[in-house]
Amino acid sequence: MQLAAPGSVTWLALHELRLAWRGRSKRRARWIALVLLAAYVIAGMATAYGLMGVPLTFNPWIGVIVLAGSVAILSFMTTQAILGSQQTLYESRDLDLLFTAPIDGRHVLLAKLAGIAGIIALTYATLLLPMAVPVAILGHPGLLGVIGLLASLAMAAAAIGIAITLVLARIAGPRAARTVGQVAAAVMGGALFLASQLSQHGGARRGSFQALFDWFRARGYGASGWSSVPGHAAFGYLIPLAAMLGIGVVLFAGAGAVLRRLFLSGYQDATMTLSRSRPTGKASARLFHAGLFRPVLAKEWRLLRRDPGLLFQALLRMVYMAPLVLWAFRGDGHLIAPGLAFGSVLVASQLAGSFAWLTVSGEDSPDLIAVAPIQKAQVDTAKLVAALLMTAPFAAVIPVALAVACRTPLGGLIALVMAAIGGSIAGLIELKLGKPGQRASFAKRRRGGFVAGILGLIIAVIFGGGAGLLVFLLS
Repeated sequence: MQLAAPGSVTWLALHELRLAWRGRSKRRARWIALVLLAAYVIAGMATAYGLMGVPLTFNPWIGVIVLAGSVAILSFMTTQAILGSQQTLYESRDLDLLFTAPIDGRHVLLAKLAGIAGIIALTYATLLLPMAVPVAILGHPGLLGVIGLLASLAMAAAAIGIAITLVLARIAGPRAARTVGQVAAAVMGGALFLASQLSQHGGARRGSFQALFDWFRARGYGASGWSSVPGHAAFGYLIPLAAMLGIGVVLFAGAGAVLRRLFLSGYQDATMTLSRSRPTGKASARLFHAGLFRPVLAKEWRLLRRDPGLLFQALLRMVYMAPLVLWAFRGDGHLIAPGLAFGSVLVASQLAGSFAWLTVSGEDSPDLIAVAPIQKAQVDTAKLVAALLMTAPFAAVIPVALAVACRTPLGGLIALVMAAIGGSIAGLIELKLGKPGQRASFAKRRRGGFVAGILGLIIAVIFGGGAGLLVFLLS
């Protein structure tokens, strides 16, 4: 028996959720996740049993916690929604069929929004509900409001995310829309963390959530008034819960009604291949060189620079590296230098592994290289060098901060050398063990190269730890 009529919003939304669930993980990884989830649920039940006789009611302190958590979760949800909207517009292959079928375009947009919101909600429901639901069942039923709060945040994030994606696509045009969208997602994902770190003064270091909590508490947000609505909703107060759900539904339905035209035009623009100028052939000579190494290096470097997904990953790392650099300028250099050295090697090794996978295992024309009258080792060497050159600017940021801010030039040199060695070995691991795939699957690459991923992490920890130890002993 079908749960909804074919062609309806519910029917299309359920189909989107099924597709998203199938693509999340392989069967073996899914079973491992289910086992871990079961253990988490058992822990939640034990916690609920221990809290059976403890009164849990809303108070100002909890209100601030829920408000800060809601803002943080909404920020990360919006990042996921932007990425999901980009995938829908630029990577999905079913929109041609849906738009030519006798289905209202608004239903298609609402179904896509429901799929994005459902996956976002599932991610955070897995983290929160195994604890909240058992506690609610065993004596505190008001906490079932957490489900409604999560649903409202997911609907709002999906609407905001697709609105940002479509507006950026409209402003930037089809050529730059993907890149601009990835930049916006990276900024949105790291903005809360970076802002919380930049706003800290003195020697005490706090996490982003704690900094946000302190900021809200100092201004009285979350304790009373409109800012306490999320906290009251999480504890099952009907009017605040209805207000949160109402806001989510209004944003969700409003996005489906208002953005329909933008969604259709964005999809049509995404299928176009645009060029800024007509090629004349006069500059093509510079693309050809005598030998193999330089053309392959130039080709891989150009592909890496043009990859929007790669830009997103690099920008995120830059966002999270910025507080480390600021920490070096603000803190005691001799105390924090070993930790910075470790962090620089870890970042460099992980980036080098990612870039090496893209250049070596992510080759889109392996058959052409296989039948070419060249040695594959030469091609792989050129690809690996391209990956290391792309990693070099990121690997040099923290060592420079070590040398300048912490006044330990030797420590900066040690971190740079260890980062170079660790990154090269991580790249070689991907070269030998990485499982081939397409560049489009960059975000899922660790699912295919599990052994390479583990070995790369071990190398990063070993050389990062060695760098930290040497900096501690010699600087």
